[in-house]
Amino acid sequence: MAAGTVRNPFGGRREELRVLRQRSAENLLFAALVGGITGLWVSMLEWIVNVLIFDHVLRLDLWILALAPVIGLVISEIVRRYAGPRVSPSTADEYLHAFHDEHYDLGVRALVVRTIAGISTVGSGNAMGLEAPALYAGATIGSQLQRRLPRVFATTDRRTLMVAGAAAGVSAVFKAPATGAVFALEVPYRDDLARRMVLPALVSAAFSYLVFAAINGTTPLFAIVGNPVFRLADLLGALGLGVAAGLGARVFAKMVRIAKSMIAAAPVPRHVIVGGSLVGLFVLCRLATGQNLSLSPGYNVIAWAILPGHSFAVVMAVLAIRCAGSALGVAGGGAAGLFVPLVVGGTLIGRAAAGLIDPKNITLFSVIGAAAFLGAGYRVPLAAVMFVAETTGHPGFIVPGLIAAVAAELVMGTSSITSYQLDPQQFTDLHGDST
Repeated sequence: MAAGTVRNPFGGRREELRVLRQRSAENLLFAALVGGITGLWVSMLEWIVNVLIFDHVLRLDLWILALAPVIGLVISEIVRRYAGPRVSPSTADEYLHAFHDEHYDLGVRALVVRTIAGISTVGSGNAMGLEAPALYAGATIGSQLQRRLPRVFATTDRRTLMVAGAAAGVSAVFKAPATGAVFALEVPYRDDLARRMVLPALVSAAFSYLVFAAINGTTPLFAIVGNPVFRLADLLGALGLGVAAGLGARVFAKMVRIAKSMIAAAPVPRHVIVGGSLVGLFVLCRLATGQNLSLSPGYNVIAWAILPGHSFAVVMAVLAIRCAGSALGVAGGGAAGLFVPLVVGGTLIGRAAAGLIDPKNITLFSVIGAAAFLGAGYRVPLAAVMFVAETTGHPGFIVPGLIAAVAAELVMGTSSITSYQLDPQQFTDLHGDST
């Protein structure tokens, strides 16, 4: 070193920080891009399903309407079998598979095939939701973009834009950006959160929401009239409701796992069984309520549930029909989600509990029942509570919702709707990294 020259010991460190800031900014920029694209994709998906297809399905003659979900499942099977050989009906599970397996690719062809299958499944009235196809689409868009820019993301976790895209998909379909981000980070593990991807997930979810809301408006998903309040007795009721929801979620998760095992069976006998059962559920629901509550993802069921005047027996009958319908949709190869069916199931359990605990607080118990059932089913208590707060526009549901969700989570044990979730230690054993 020349005399009189003083070396700056912090120069190298400053350069590292500058490069880190630049890469972080690039990550957030691409996360915003993924969010915007996903928001447009989900808007298109909802328009096709709800406007072009399901609105017309509801106008069909009654006997054709009873067969519509079966026809949708058959179309989904044909599309997957011939347009995308070896493409399973899985959507949310595919995101979890790719999250944990670095060699598993979310491909463009599979995205197109599963999207068409999802449109057929949900548009025909099956008791499943668009949230899983939306999550899967966002994850695929993010994953594909990151794979095509290896230099930009050379030092970035390979899952960064995949998680951001998944967050964007959930954010758009529910108009709930915080829920989307938390769900995408929380669902890969049973008892932990994915780390180091929070900012990209939040940015992508926000931009997806902005794009979707610009097209479809900002009205909350569930219109809650008034401002429901709760007393100490209601908090104790929330605890009991959480236990009931946890038990119900365990039963539903078991039904779904059995349904998934049926997919490996021969397609014709499976569809005969599923088809006959779905028609039977349609008839039972018409007899019990006079309405077509066995059809559609279930938003109409939520609106029905929070109305007064329903007996405990009828509400429980609709709960059984809806859970069976969703499981049969899975068994029939439906390429759609179980997020909304879990919300519907929890709403119905909460509605039944309200009649026993506090008949004047139907809305409160219906909402916290949804949080508990959803949180237990997918092992995502934080996302579940965030969901009911965002989609109702009432943050006052958070405290009783948390109590119910924690109780349901404890009762749920190690069970889950999906087999692709891992404990953090399992991931460490497989990959040497719990993040």
